Amino acid sequence: MYKLCINTGLGFDTGLEDKLSHIKEAGFDGFFTSYHQGKIKNIASLADKNGLLYQSVHAPFTEVDALWRPGDKGEYVKEKLIECVNECKDAGVPLIVFHAIIGMDRHEPTEIGLQRFCRIVKRAEKIGINIAFENTEGVEYLEALMDQFRSSYVGFCWDTGHELCYNYGEDMTAKYGDRLVCTHLNDNFGMTDKNNMTWLDDSHMMPFDGKTDWQSVADRLKKHNYKGEMTFELTKNSKPGKNTHDIYSSLSELEFLKLAYEKAVKFKEML
Repeated sequence: MYKLCINTGLGFDTGLEDKLSHIKEAGFDGFFTSYHQGKIKNIASLADKNGLLYQSVHAPFTEVDALWRPGDKGEYVKEKLIECVNECKDAGVPLIVFHAIIGMDRHEPTEIGLQRFCRIVKRAEKIGINIAFENTEGVEYLEALMDQFRSSYVGFCWDTGHELCYNYGEDMTAKYGDRLVCTHLNDNFGMTDKNNMTWLDDSHMMPFDGKTDWQSVADRLKKHNYKGEMTFELTKNSKPGKNTHDIYSSLSELEFLKLAYEKAVKFKEML
């Protein structure tokens, strides 16, 4: 129960093969990656070689706002996301995490956006791939998607850091805990300016290094009877103009991963 997984985008300049070896040596059971077009099957082979679970792929999100607007760009992004779904199926990766939106000033979901996501979800259903929508900025878009898709192939990815710095500390599991299928566990110091939401506050620090109430996180996971992987999404790097990650600056990748694993085990014991 509760396999421990971590992201590969840790901020170290290390090849993927060495990175997976370090993840394994540190003690983690698995990992997730961003979407690397044409490479997912090769990454899955490396996972098997290292005895690791390829827990999920994070779908591209930097242009996802185009899905909600008329025009060719939205159609292009939709097709790219369907391509991601197909490639994950071919590689045997069972889960893809999607952002509903990108953009701090966006608050109006559209019908065309729901239609495009419907095409993506239908493709995932047809070939047996699970989708998890993550809480980010623009919670109105997440709400629209979770209301629209009641499929057994569609669930919720809970990002604890995003809840603190993008969702004003609102309990996202109160809304979607019954559909929780994966986690992105990380810490930060919340919103530095309550009137100005910014990506610079999304620190992705290790648990217990920010202001997250980790007992509350554990209690809510238990309340919703979550039994899946405990997946952490961390980085060694501070955001521009910040110094939050100076505490990790002297660590090698393996040392960083070993410390992250210690904190992951500490959190797991709270469950």
